[in-house]
Amino acid sequence: MLFLARMEVSIPRDIDADELQKLKDAERARAHDIQRSGRWPHLWRVAGRYANVSVFDVESVDEVHELISSLPMFAFMDITITPLATHPSSLA
Repeated sequence: MLFLARMEVSIPRDIDADELQKLKDAERARAHDIQRSGRWPHLWRVAGRYANVSVFDVESVDEVHELISSLPMFAFMDITITPLATHPSSLA
């Protein structure tokens, strides 16, 4: 199943700079692990915002939730998930 995820990050202004860097490093490592597994085939930055648009290819809604909630910066994210279906006019 394919899911479109829109993730907007809002980092608290009072977070310690060292702690923030550790979170960012852990976030990158976790995102790379998920991408290497093939379950996160598309990840795009939204220009001008601390946000991304992603496509997850997983077996269930529960799996996409498990993956996204495993991201170290999950607590700072506003996330919208949309299940995707093949469009009848698609050439794919």
